[in-house]
Amino acid sequence: MVASECIPYAMTGGMGDVVGSLPPSLQRTGADVRIVIPKYSFIDTEKYNIVPFIESMGVWMGNKQEWCSVYKTVTAKGIPVYFIEYNLYFDREGLYHDAGYNDYQDNPKRFAFLSRAALQLCQEIHFIPDIVHANDWPTALLPVYLKIWHRGDPILGKAASVLTIHNLAYQGRYSKESYNYLGLGEINFTSDKFECHGAINLLKGGIYYADFINTVSPGYARETITPEGGFGLDPFLRNKESRYIGILNGADYSIWDPETDILIPANYSMNNLKGKRICKKSLQEKMNLDPDPELPVIGVVSRFTWQKGLDLLIACIANIFENMKVQFAILGSGDNDQESFFGKLPGLYPGKAGSYIGYNNELAHLIEAGCDFFLMPSVYEPCGLNQIYSLKYGTVPIVRATGGLDDTVSQYDPVSGSGTGFKFSEPSTQALYQVILQAVKTYHGDRALVMKLIRNGMQQHYSWEDSAIQYMDLYRNAVQSRSE
Repeated sequence: MVASECIPYAMTGGMGDVVGSLPPSLQRTGADVRIVIPKYSFIDTEKYNIVPFIESMGVWMGNKQEWCSVYKTVTAKGIPVYFIEYNLYFDREGLYHDAGYNDYQDNPKRFAFLSRAALQLCQEIHFIPDIVHANDWPTALLPVYLKIWHRGDPILGKAASVLTIHNLAYQGRYSKESYNYLGLGEINFTSDKFECHGAINLLKGGIYYADFINTVSPGYARETITPEGGFGLDPFLRNKESRYIGILNGADYSIWDPETDILIPANYSMNNLKGKRICKKSLQEKMNLDPDPELPVIGVVSRFTWQKGLDLLIACIANIFENMKVQFAILGSGDNDQESFFGKLPGLYPGKAGSYIGYNNELAHLIEAGCDFFLMPSVYEPCGLNQIYSLKYGTVPIVRATGGLDDTVSQYDPVSGSGTGFKFSEPSTQALYQVILQAVKTYHGDRALVMKLIRNGMQQHYSWEDSAIQYMDLYRNAVQSRSE
Protein backbone atom coordinates (compact mmCIF):
# COMPACT_ATOMS: atom_id res chain seq x y z
CA MET A 1 0.00 0.00 0.00
CA VAL A 2 1.65 3.18 -1.23
CA ALA A 3 0.50 6.68 -0.31
CA SER A 4 1.61 10.24 0.20
CA GLU A 5 0.32 10.28 3.78
CA CYS A 6 -0.38 7.91 6.66
CA ILE A 7 -1.47 8.55 10.22
CA PRO A 8 0.35 9.22 12.55
CA TYR A 9 3.41 10.18 10.48
CA ALA A 10 1.96 12.65 7.98
CA MET A 11 -1.66 13.51 7.31
CA THR A 12 -3.80 16.27 5.81
CA GLY A 13 -7.08 14.43 5.28
CA GLY A 14 -9.01 11.18 5.08
CA MET A 15 -6.44 9.35 2.97
CA GLY A 16 -3.98 9.33 5.86
CA ASP A 17 -6.64 7.85 8.14
CA VAL A 18 -7.40 5.04 5.70
CA VAL A 19 -3.78 4.15 4.99
CA GLY A 20 -3.00 4.04 8.71
CA SER A 21 -6.18 2.28 9.86
CA LEU A 22 -7.11 -0.25 7.19
CA PRO A 23 -3.90 -2.38 7.13
CA PRO A 24 -4.23 -3.81 10.69
CA SER A 25 -7.74 -5.01 9.83
CA LEU A 26 -6.48 -6.51 6.57
CA GLN A 27 -3.72 -8.22 8.52
CA ARG A 28 -6.28 -9.81 10.83
CA THR A 29 -7.86 -11.46 7.78
CA GLY A 30 -4.48 -13.06 7.01
CA ALA A 31 -3.04 -10.51 4.58
CA ASP A 32 0.64 -9.51 4.64
CA VAL A 33 0.49 -5.72 4.32
CA ARG A 34 3.42 -3.33 3.83
CA ILE A 35 3.06 0.46 3.70
CA VAL A 36 5.34 2.83 1.77
CA ILE A 37 5.27 6.63 2.21
CA PRO A 38 7.77 9.48 1.76
CA LYS A 39 10.19 10.29 4.57
CA TYR A 40 9.18 13.91 4.94
CA SER A 41 11.74 15.94 6.87
CA PHE A 42 9.23 16.84 9.59
CA ILE A 43 8.55 13.22 10.59
CA ASP A 44 9.91 12.51 14.07
CA THR A 45 12.08 9.43 13.50
CA GLU A 46 12.96 9.03 17.17
CA LYS A 47 9.36 9.19 18.36
CA TYR A 48 8.26 6.47 15.92
CA ASN A 49 11.45 4.38 16.08
CA ILE A 50 12.17 4.87 12.37
CA VAL A 51 15.59 3.45 11.55
CA PRO A 52 17.80 3.13 8.43
CA PHE A 53 16.93 0.09 6.33
CA ILE A 54 18.58 0.49 2.90
CA GLU A 55 21.45 2.95 2.67
CA SER A 56 21.33 3.46 -1.08
CA MET A 57 18.71 2.37 -3.63
CA GLY A 58 18.76 3.28 -7.32
CA VAL A 59 15.52 4.35 -9.00
CA TRP A 60 15.21 4.88 -12.76
CA MET A 61 13.33 8.05 -13.70
CA GLY A 62 13.08 9.13 -17.32
CA ASN A 63 16.46 8.25 -18.76
CA LYS A 64 18.53 8.48 -15.60
CA GLN A 65 19.00 6.68 -12.30
CA GLU A 66 18.52 8.57 -9.04
CA TRP A 67 19.52 7.38 -5.59
CA CYS A 68 17.57 7.40 -2.35
CA SER A 69 17.60 5.77 1.07
CA VAL A 70 14.94 3.70 2.77
CA TYR A 71 13.98 3.79 6.44
CA LYS A 72 11.67 1.42 8.28
CA THR A 73 9.55 1.01 11.37
CA VAL A 74 6.95 -1.49 12.55
CA THR A 75 3.73 -0.14 14.02
CA ALA A 76 2.38 -1.22 17.39
CA LYS A 77 -0.06 -3.41 15.46
CA GLY A 78 2.75 -5.13 13.57
CA ILE A 79 2.56 -3.38 10.19
CA PRO A 80 5.91 -2.68 8.48
CA VAL A 81 6.14 0.91 7.22
CA TYR A 82 8.90 1.94 4.79
CA PHE A 83 9.93 5.56 4.27
CA ILE A 84 11.55 6.75 1.04
CA GLU A 85 14.16 9.40 1.85
CA TYR A 86 15.02 11.72 -1.00
CA ASN A 87 15.61 15.23 0.28
CA LEU A 88 15.35 16.86 -3.14
CA TYR A 89 11.65 15.99 -3.11
CA PHE A 90 10.59 15.40 0.47
CA ASP A 91 12.54 17.94 2.53
CA ARG A 92 9.73 20.49 2.24
CA GLU A 93 7.58 22.44 4.69
CA GLY A 94 4.38 20.86 3.38
CA LEU A 95 3.22 17.67 1.72
CA TYR A 96 1.83 19.18 -1.48
CA HIS A 97 2.24 22.94 -1.15
CA ASP A 98 4.05 25.67 0.72
CA ALA A 99 2.72 27.72 3.63
CA GLY A 100 0.92 30.01 1.18
CA TYR A 101 -0.97 27.02 -0.28
CA ASN A 102 0.99 27.25 -3.53
CA ASP A 103 1.35 23.79 -5.06
CA TYR A 104 4.88 22.52 -5.61
CA GLN A 105 5.06 22.53 -9.40
CA ASP A 106 7.34 19.50 -9.37
CA ASN A 107 4.68 17.38 -7.62
CA PRO A 108 4.45 15.03 -10.63
CA LYS A 109 8.18 14.34 -10.31
CA ARG A 110 8.03 14.00 -6.53
CA PHE A 111 5.30 11.41 -6.45
CA ALA A 112 6.33 9.61 -9.62
CA PHE A 113 9.61 9.05 -7.83
CA LEU A 114 7.76 7.71 -4.78
CA SER A 115 5.83 5.27 -6.96
CA ARG A 116 8.91 3.98 -8.80
CA ALA A 117 10.85 3.75 -5.54
CA ALA A 118 8.08 1.71 -3.90
CA LEU A 119 8.16 -0.82 -6.75
CA GLN A 120 11.96 -0.90 -6.67
CA LEU A 121 11.76 -1.60 -2.93
CA CYS A 122 9.74 -4.76 -3.62
CA GLN A 123 12.58 -5.97 -5.82
CA GLU A 124 15.25 -5.03 -3.29
CA ILE A 125 13.59 -7.03 -0.48
CA HIS A 126 12.16 -9.76 -2.77
CA PHE A 127 8.62 -9.03 -1.67
CA ILE A 128 6.23 -10.45 -4.29
CA PRO A 129 2.90 -8.64 -3.92
CA ASP A 130 -0.43 -9.96 -5.15
CA ILE A 131 -1.77 -6.40 -4.95
CA VAL A 132 -0.20 -2.98 -5.29
CA HIS A 133 -2.66 -0.56 -3.71
CA ALA A 134 -2.42 3.09 -4.84
CA ASN A 135 -4.15 6.03 -3.17
CA ASP A 136 -5.37 9.12 -5.01
CA TRP A 137 -3.39 11.08 -7.59
CA PRO A 138 0.01 11.06 -5.81
CA THR A 139 0.43 7.31 -6.35
CA ALA A 140 -1.91 6.86 -9.33
CA LEU A 141 1.19 6.08 -11.43
CA LEU A 142 1.65 2.73 -9.67
CA PRO A 143 -0.85 0.85 -11.90
CA VAL A 144 0.74 2.53 -14.91
CA TYR A 145 4.28 1.51 -14.06
CA LEU A 146 3.18 -2.05 -13.30
CA LYS A 147 1.65 -2.42 -16.77
CA ILE A 148 4.33 -0.53 -18.72
CA TRP A 149 7.62 -1.27 -16.97
CA HIS A 150 7.09 -4.50 -15.09
CA ARG A 151 5.46 -6.92 -17.53
CA GLY A 152 7.20 -10.28 -17.15
CA ASP A 153 9.04 -9.09 -14.05
CA PRO A 154 9.50 -12.08 -11.67
CA ILE A 155 8.72 -9.91 -8.66
CA LEU A 156 6.00 -7.58 -9.95
CA GLY A 157 4.85 -9.10 -13.23
CA LYS A 158 1.72 -10.74 -11.81
CA ALA A 159 0.76 -8.04 -9.32
CA ALA A 160 -2.71 -6.58 -9.73
CA SER A 161 -3.39 -2.92 -9.04
CA VAL A 162 -6.11 -1.26 -6.98
CA LEU A 163 -6.56 2.51 -6.98
CA THR A 164 -8.56 4.10 -4.17
CA ILE A 165 -10.03 7.52 -4.89
CA HIS A 166 -10.39 9.44 -1.64
CA ASN A 167 -11.40 12.74 -3.24
CA LEU A 168 -12.04 13.01 -6.97
CA ALA A 169 -11.67 16.80 -6.99
CA TYR A 170 -7.90 16.43 -6.50
CA GLN A 171 -6.54 14.87 -9.69
CA GLY A 172 -2.88 15.85 -9.93
CA ARG A 173 -3.25 18.26 -12.85
CA TYR A 174 0.07 19.91 -13.71
CA SER A 175 2.00 21.39 -16.59
CA LYS A 176 3.33 18.97 -19.19
CA GLU A 177 6.92 20.08 -18.51
CA SER A 178 7.37 17.21 -16.02
CA TYR A 179 6.00 14.54 -18.37
CA ASN A 180 9.27 13.26 -19.84
CA TYR A 181 10.56 12.60 -16.32
CA LEU A 182 7.67 10.20 -15.73
CA GLY A 183 9.02 7.84 -18.37
CA LEU A 184 5.71 7.08 -20.06
CA GLY A 185 6.32 8.12 -23.67
CA GLU A 186 4.13 10.19 -25.95
CA ILE A 187 1.94 7.14 -26.61
CA ASN A 188 0.40 7.67 -23.17
CA PHE A 189 -0.11 11.41 -23.50
CA THR A 190 -3.56 11.01 -25.06
CA SER A 191 -7.03 12.23 -24.12
CA ASP A 192 -8.06 8.82 -22.73
CA LYS A 193 -4.97 8.53 -20.53
CA PHE A 194 -2.84 11.41 -19.21
CA GLU A 195 -3.59 14.40 -21.43
CA CYS A 196 -6.08 16.95 -20.10
CA HIS A 197 -6.37 20.25 -21.98
CA GLY A 198 -2.67 20.10 -22.78
CA ALA A 199 -1.65 19.35 -19.19
CA ILE A 200 -0.95 16.16 -17.21
CA ASN A 201 -3.76 14.54 -15.23
CA LEU A 202 -2.20 11.84 -13.06
CA LEU A 203 -5.43 10.42 -11.66
CA LYS A 204 -6.93 10.10 -15.13
CA GLY A 205 -4.00 7.94 -16.25
CA GLY A 206 -4.23 5.83 -13.12
CA ILE A 207 -7.93 5.21 -13.75
CA TYR A 208 -7.14 3.99 -17.26
CA TYR A 209 -4.51 1.48 -16.14
CA ALA A 210 -5.81 0.24 -12.76
CA ASP A 211 -7.26 -3.27 -12.62
CA PHE A 212 -9.86 -2.21 -10.07
CA ILE A 213 -10.85 1.16 -8.62
CA ASN A 214 -12.79 1.96 -5.51
CA THR A 215 -13.85 5.03 -3.64
CA VAL A 216 -14.66 5.46 0.02
CA SER A 217 -18.44 5.10 0.11
CA PRO A 218 -21.13 3.60 -2.12
CA GLY A 219 -22.91 6.95 -2.28
CA TYR A 220 -19.81 8.75 -3.52
CA ALA A 221 -19.24 6.02 -6.13
CA ARG A 222 -22.72 6.70 -7.50
CA GLU A 223 -22.20 10.47 -7.47
CA THR A 224 -18.82 10.39 -9.22
CA ILE A 225 -20.13 8.63 -12.33
CA THR A 226 -22.45 11.60 -12.96
CA PRO A 227 -21.48 14.83 -14.73
CA GLU A 228 -22.47 16.76 -11.59
CA GLY A 229 -20.14 14.83 -9.28
CA GLY A 230 -17.48 13.51 -11.62
CA PHE A 231 -15.23 16.59 -11.92
CA GLY A 232 -14.71 15.75 -15.59
CA LEU A 233 -13.63 12.13 -14.97
CA ASP A 234 -17.11 10.58 -14.84
CA PRO A 235 -16.91 9.10 -18.39
CA PHE A 236 -13.63 7.38 -17.55
CA LEU A 237 -15.04 5.95 -14.32
CA ARG A 238 -18.15 4.76 -16.15
CA ASN A 239 -15.86 2.97 -18.59
CA LYS A 240 -14.59 0.80 -15.71
CA GLU A 241 -18.17 -0.47 -15.20
CA SER A 242 -18.20 -3.20 -12.49
CA ARG A 243 -14.52 -2.59 -11.78
CA TYR A 244 -15.41 0.63 -9.94
CA ILE A 245 -17.14 0.27 -6.57
CA GLY A 246 -17.63 2.07 -3.26
CA ILE A 247 -16.44 0.66 0.07
CA LEU A 248 -17.34 2.66 3.13
CA ASN A 249 -14.46 3.76 5.34
CA GLY A 250 -14.43 2.42 8.86
CA ALA A 251 -13.80 4.01 12.22
CA ASP A 252 -10.98 3.04 14.52
CA TYR A 253 -13.01 2.31 17.63
CA SER A 254 -9.86 1.59 19.61
CA ILE A 255 -9.34 5.38 19.48
CA TRP A 256 -12.87 6.72 18.98
CA ASP A 257 -15.07 5.16 21.65
CA PRO A 258 -16.53 7.15 24.56
CA GLU A 259 -16.36 4.12 26.84
CA THR A 260 -12.56 3.92 26.56
CA ASP A 261 -11.42 7.31 25.19
CA ILE A 262 -8.47 8.48 27.32
CA LEU A 263 -8.63 12.05 25.95
CA ILE A 264 -12.00 13.02 27.42
CA PRO A 265 -12.65 13.99 31.06
CA ALA A 266 -15.25 11.27 31.68
CA ASN A 267 -16.16 8.06 29.89
CA TYR A 268 -19.72 7.05 29.22
CA SER A 269 -21.90 4.54 27.39
CA MET A 270 -25.34 4.31 25.80
CA ASN A 271 -26.76 3.02 29.08
CA ASN A 272 -25.06 5.62 31.26
CA LEU A 273 -24.68 9.10 29.75
CA LYS A 274 -23.60 10.85 32.95
CA GLY A 275 -20.06 11.19 31.57
CA LYS A 276 -21.34 12.99 28.49
CA ARG A 277 -22.81 15.74 30.67
CA ILE A 278 -19.42 16.09 32.37
CA CYS A 279 -17.76 16.36 28.94
CA LYS A 280 -20.24 19.06 27.90
CA LYS A 281 -19.47 21.09 31.02
CA SER A 282 -15.74 20.72 30.36
CA LEU A 283 -16.15 21.76 26.71
CA GLN A 284 -18.14 24.85 27.63
CA GLU A 285 -15.42 25.85 30.08
CA LYS A 286 -12.60 25.21 27.61
CA MET A 287 -14.28 27.13 24.77
CA ASN A 288 -15.44 30.01 27.02
CA LEU A 289 -19.10 29.22 26.42
CA ASP A 290 -21.80 30.11 28.94
CA PRO A 291 -21.92 27.18 31.42
CA ASP A 292 -25.57 26.35 30.73
CA PRO A 293 -26.33 22.60 30.47
CA GLU A 294 -29.73 23.36 28.93
CA LEU A 295 -28.29 25.04 25.83
CA PRO A 296 -27.52 22.72 22.90
CA VAL A 297 -23.93 22.87 21.66
CA ILE A 298 -23.24 22.30 17.95
CA GLY A 299 -19.73 21.15 17.12
CA VAL A 300 -17.62 21.58 13.99
CA VAL A 301 -14.26 19.89 13.39
CA SER A 302 -13.24 20.52 9.81
CA ARG A 303 -10.82 21.71 7.22
CA PHE A 304 -11.86 25.17 6.10
CA THR A 305 -12.40 24.58 2.38
CA TRP A 306 -15.30 25.26 0.01
CA GLN A 307 -15.98 21.50 -0.10
CA LYS A 308 -17.00 21.46 3.55
CA GLY A 309 -19.85 23.94 3.01
CA LEU A 310 -18.89 26.19 5.89
CA ASP A 311 -19.50 29.28 3.78
CA LEU A 312 -23.19 28.37 4.16
CA LEU A 313 -22.77 28.53 7.93
CA ILE A 314 -20.91 31.83 7.69
CA ALA A 315 -23.83 33.29 5.73
CA CYS A 316 -26.48 32.36 8.30
CA ILE A 317 -24.78 32.14 11.70
CA ALA A 318 -25.80 35.68 12.66
CA ASN A 319 -29.45 34.75 12.12
CA ILE A 320 -28.92 31.52 14.04
CA PHE A 321 -27.64 33.36 17.11
CA GLU A 322 -30.36 35.97 16.79
CA ASN A 323 -33.22 33.46 16.61
CA MET A 324 -32.05 30.32 18.38
CA LYS A 325 -30.82 29.42 21.86
CA VAL A 326 -27.69 27.54 20.85
CA GLN A 327 -23.90 27.50 21.16
CA PHE A 328 -21.14 26.59 18.69
CA ALA A 329 -17.74 24.96 19.31
CA ILE A 330 -15.58 25.18 16.17
CA LEU A 331 -12.17 23.64 15.46
CA GLY A 332 -10.42 23.89 12.11
CA SER A 333 -8.00 25.55 9.72
CA GLY A 334 -7.47 26.14 6.02
CA ASP A 335 -8.92 28.96 3.95
CA ASN A 336 -7.59 32.29 5.23
CA ASP A 337 -10.92 34.09 5.03
CA GLN A 338 -12.73 31.33 6.91
CA GLU A 339 -9.97 31.18 9.52
CA SER A 340 -10.35 34.93 10.03
CA PHE A 341 -14.15 34.72 10.28
CA PHE A 342 -14.30 31.84 12.74
CA GLY A 343 -11.37 33.20 14.70
CA LYS A 344 -13.26 36.44 15.35
CA LEU A 345 -16.57 34.72 16.13
CA PRO A 346 -16.11 34.41 19.92
CA GLY A 347 -15.50 38.16 20.14
CA LEU A 348 -18.70 38.87 18.24
CA TYR A 349 -20.79 36.37 20.21
CA PRO A 350 -19.15 35.94 23.63
CA GLY A 351 -20.45 32.95 25.53
CA LYS A 352 -22.24 31.67 22.44
CA ALA A 353 -19.34 30.84 20.10
CA GLY A 354 -15.99 29.23 20.79
CA SER A 355 -13.32 28.61 18.18
CA TYR A 356 -9.83 27.17 17.87
CA ILE A 357 -7.91 27.84 14.65
CA GLY A 358 -5.56 24.95 13.91
CA TYR A 359 -5.79 21.32 14.88
CA ASN A 360 -5.86 19.90 18.39
CA ASN A 361 -6.54 16.18 18.70
CA GLU A 362 -7.57 16.33 22.35
CA LEU A 363 -10.01 19.15 21.63
CA ALA A 364 -11.41 17.21 18.66
CA HIS A 365 -12.24 14.33 21.02
CA LEU A 366 -13.76 16.71 23.56
CA ILE A 367 -15.96 18.33 20.90
CA GLU A 368 -17.23 14.92 19.81
CA ALA A 369 -17.97 13.96 23.41
CA GLY A 370 -19.23 17.29 24.75
CA CYS A 371 -21.50 18.50 21.96
CA ASP A 372 -25.17 17.72 21.48
CA PHE A 373 -25.03 18.03 17.69
CA PHE A 374 -22.24 17.78 15.10
CA LEU A 375 -22.51 19.81 11.90
CA MET A 376 -21.20 18.71 8.47
CA PRO A 377 -22.84 20.81 5.69
CA SER A 378 -20.51 19.51 2.96
CA VAL A 379 -20.99 20.40 -0.69
CA TYR A 380 -19.77 16.85 -1.32
CA GLU A 381 -18.25 14.32 1.05
CA PRO A 382 -16.56 11.14 -0.23
CA CYS A 383 -17.02 9.42 3.12
CA GLY A 384 -16.47 11.53 6.19
CA LEU A 385 -15.45 10.09 9.54
CA ASN A 386 -16.60 12.68 12.05
CA GLN A 387 -20.25 11.81 11.55
CA ILE A 388 -19.36 8.18 12.31
CA TYR A 389 -17.50 9.25 15.45
CA SER A 390 -20.45 11.46 16.40
CA LEU A 391 -22.89 8.57 16.21
CA LYS A 392 -20.74 6.54 18.59
CA TYR A 393 -20.36 9.51 20.98
CA GLY A 394 -24.10 10.18 21.16
CA THR A 395 -23.66 13.49 19.34
CA VAL A 396 -26.48 13.78 16.83
CA PRO A 397 -25.20 14.55 13.29
CA ILE A 398 -26.62 17.38 11.20
CA VAL A 399 -25.43 16.65 7.66
CA ARG A 400 -26.07 17.31 4.03
CA ALA A 401 -27.35 14.20 2.25
CA THR A 402 -24.33 13.56 0.06
CA GLY A 403 -21.78 10.76 -0.37
CA GLY A 404 -20.79 8.95 2.79
CA LEU A 405 -22.84 11.32 4.95
CA ASP A 406 -25.98 10.08 3.25
CA ASP A 407 -24.82 6.46 3.59
CA THR A 408 -24.19 6.62 7.34
CA VAL A 409 -26.80 9.02 8.75
CA SER A 410 -30.52 8.21 8.48
CA GLN A 411 -33.15 10.95 8.71
CA TYR A 412 -35.05 11.05 11.99
CA ASP A 413 -38.76 10.33 12.00
CA PRO A 414 -40.61 12.13 14.83
CA VAL A 415 -43.54 9.69 14.54
CA SER A 416 -41.70 6.38 14.75
CA GLY A 417 -38.60 7.65 16.57
CA SER A 418 -36.37 6.02 13.96
CA GLY A 419 -33.30 7.64 12.43
CA THR A 420 -29.92 8.82 13.66
CA GLY A 421 -29.68 12.48 12.65
CA PHE A 422 -30.91 15.51 10.72
CA LYS A 423 -30.28 15.76 6.97
CA PHE A 424 -30.83 18.38 4.29
CA SER A 425 -30.42 18.10 0.52
CA GLU A 426 -30.10 21.51 -1.10
CA PRO A 427 -26.64 23.09 -0.57
CA SER A 428 -28.09 26.48 0.34
CA THR A 429 -27.97 28.84 3.27
CA GLN A 430 -31.74 28.61 3.74
CA ALA A 431 -31.72 24.81 3.79
CA LEU A 432 -28.90 24.76 6.33
CA TYR A 433 -30.64 27.33 8.53
CA GLN A 434 -33.89 25.33 8.49
CA VAL A 435 -32.27 22.00 9.42
CA ILE A 436 -30.37 23.61 12.31
CA LEU A 437 -33.62 25.26 13.44
CA GLN A 438 -35.34 21.88 13.30
CA ALA A 439 -32.61 20.27 15.39
CA VAL A 440 -32.57 23.06 17.98
CA LYS A 441 -36.37 23.10 18.27
CA THR A 442 -36.37 19.34 18.76
CA TYR A 443 -33.74 19.66 21.48
CA HIS A 444 -35.72 22.29 23.40
CA GLY A 445 -39.14 20.79 22.74
CA ASP A 446 -38.77 17.01 22.76
CA ARG A 447 -35.81 15.84 24.82
CA ALA A 448 -37.17 12.27 24.81
CA LEU A 449 -36.88 12.16 21.02
CA VAL A 450 -33.33 13.50 21.19
CA MET A 451 -32.46 10.72 23.65
CA LYS A 452 -33.94 8.23 21.19
CA LEU A 453 -31.77 9.65 18.41
CA ILE A 454 -28.70 9.44 20.65
CA ARG A 455 -29.32 5.79 21.45
CA ASN A 456 -30.09 4.95 17.83
CA GLY A 457 -26.78 6.50 16.80
CA MET A 458 -24.71 4.85 19.51
CA GLN A 459 -25.91 1.44 18.31
CA GLN A 460 -24.46 2.02 14.83
CA HIS A 461 -21.18 0.30 14.03
CA TYR A 462 -18.92 1.11 11.08
CA SER A 463 -15.69 -0.76 11.75
CA TRP A 464 -12.58 -1.30 9.67
CA GLU A 465 -13.10 -5.04 10.14
CA ASP A 466 -16.25 -4.81 8.00
CA SER A 467 -14.44 -2.69 5.41
CA ALA A 468 -11.46 -5.07 5.36
CA ILE A 469 -13.68 -7.99 4.34
CA GLN A 470 -14.91 -5.95 1.37
CA TYR A 471 -11.37 -4.90 0.45
CA MET A 472 -10.23 -8.53 0.49
CA ASP A 473 -13.04 -9.38 -1.96
CA LEU A 474 -11.95 -6.41 -4.08
CA TYR A 475 -8.34 -7.65 -4.07
CA ARG A 476 -9.40 -11.15 -5.15
CA ASN A 477 -11.43 -9.69 -8.00
CA ALA A 478 -8.49 -7.52 -9.04
CA VAL A 479 -6.15 -10.53 -9.07
CA GLN A 480 -8.67 -12.46 -11.16
CA SER A 481 -9.07 -9.54 -13.57
CA ARG A 482 -5.31 -9.15 -13.89
CA SER A 483 -4.79 -12.86 -14.63
CA GLU A 484 -7.41 -12.68 -17.37
